[in-house]
Amino acid sequence: MSPSNKNENHSTDSPSGEFDETFDVVVIGFGFAGGAAAIAAADAGARVLLAEKLSHPGGISITAGGGVRVAEDAEKAFTYLQQTNDHRTPDDVLEVFARRMTELPAYFTELCRINGAEFSVRPRHGNYPYPGYETFGYLEIEDIPGFDPLVEFPHTRGRKGGPSVFKIVYDNVASRSIDVRCDCAAERLITDASGSVTGVQFRHKDRPLRVKSRGGVILACGGFEGAPDMQKQFWQLQPVLSAASPGNTGDGIRMAVSVGADLWHMWHFHGAYGFRHPDPGYEGAIRMKRLPDWTPGDEPTNVEMSWITVDRHGKRFSNEYVPYAQDTGWRDMDLLNTATQNFDRVPACIIVDDVGRRLYPLGQFVYNDRHAVPYDWSDDNLREIENGILKTADTIEKLAVKLDLDPKALNETVERWNRFCDMGQDNDFDRPPTSMMPIKEPPFVGGKVWPVVSNTQGGPVHDASQRILNPFGTPIPGLYGAGECGSIWGFLYMAGGNLSECFIGGEIAGREAAARVSAD
Repeated sequence: MSPSNKNENHSTDSPSGEFDETFDVVVIGFGFAGGAAAIAAADAGARVLLAEKLSHPGGISITAGGGVRVAEDAEKAFTYLQQTNDHRTPDDVLEVFARRMTELPAYFTELCRINGAEFSVRPRHGNYPYPGYETFGYLEIEDIPGFDPLVEFPHTRGRKGGPSVFKIVYDNVASRSIDVRCDCAAERLITDASGSVTGVQFRHKDRPLRVKSRGGVILACGGFEGAPDMQKQFWQLQPVLSAASPGNTGDGIRMAVSVGADLWHMWHFHGAYGFRHPDPGYEGAIRMKRLPDWTPGDEPTNVEMSWITVDRHGKRFSNEYVPYAQDTGWRDMDLLNTATQNFDRVPACIIVDDVGRRLYPLGQFVYNDRHAVPYDWSDDNLREIENGILKTADTIEKLAVKLDLDPKALNETVERWNRFCDMGQDNDFDRPPTSMMPIKEPPFVGGKVWPVVSNTQGGPVHDASQRILNPFGTPIPGLYGAGECGSIWGFLYMAGGNLSECFIGGEIAGREAAARVSAD
């Protein structure tokens, strides 16, 4: 579904060098960032085209948990962001972001007027105990009268928070004179003789369409979760399964590079590990059960993690419950055995006993794809044993055979783990004691897991005004980035931070692009 399209009477193929249509601002990608950019540009008086390559809006934004990061104190937020970004992102970019995080509640107050949505802001420390971590919180949508995500966004599964936030963006876009077009894939940026970006070559419903942009083009079309060719060039770890929208194939990054953009943070992606369904009809990864995040120095209490993770040789290789496993869970898997040229931790295996199997669902299928086959993970994990995602056996040795592991090594690993549980201390990897559960009660259950990307952080470099820069630090006239297409997160991500970035960067980019029209 999409807001009703306006001004659809565009021409057919145009001669080379001519445009079919003209807008003040062209926004590529209809997720949070694209929606925020279109809203800001329209409110500044610009005539806006908001183009989405898929047949439905939302991108990976709509699959998010829905918590938007906010801050009380801009200076403290800036100090924290400097450390977690390891000074890989310029200070002026972080300063603007930190300040705007304190303004997000007021921004959402205005957005929520459109449909009566209600939100709350609750304290939530940063994921790591760097100075300033205590200033952060979560903005979460509590209620939208009459909203049912499965009715309005049936192509989305797995989350309620993301669809709720997107509903607010969607309704705000629909209330403005914004021309929204789905099935409209951007293929190339168009530049003039000086190198300024003047428009976009689209393919709209299988027909070419050249659109001129008087103020600017905003790339809000996400990252490269669905682009294996780019992953092979920028990541050592292979393969990495995607738990994101199939539309994110690096289009914005490719187009930006084609007109001279510099890149940053291309190695950094947000993700953990998860399962692969044996039926090829299920293309996306199935995310591993997510447990609550925690901050070092404030260890979790009463959080039971039912599994351990072992490599191809049946040995544990990491603390399974790091502070923000949803973000960094893949990093311990990224180790190449140079003697064998194998990633010995890909796939890894999770091992659970019958007590852990009954505790909670081990997986969750999250996606935004109208054509994907929906999959609901069973509460007791028995359906997954039946369909082959998980294996079960009466002994650890028999389970090892089914998982292609060394029976003796896996048995020794489980026995060692159980001794640590009896002691209340993980002497190998220092997993939080309250999360430790023994693996003693048959039948035993295991499953293969692969690294999973929820979203990428790399892309074109931008400045504090969201202008995309070339390798010499010079802005490319008429080109802007927003959201995940060139994210600020250069080392450690902060939960909910990409959502904040979508709204902050999108609003700035939309306003700046519209201002170029007024200046002209």
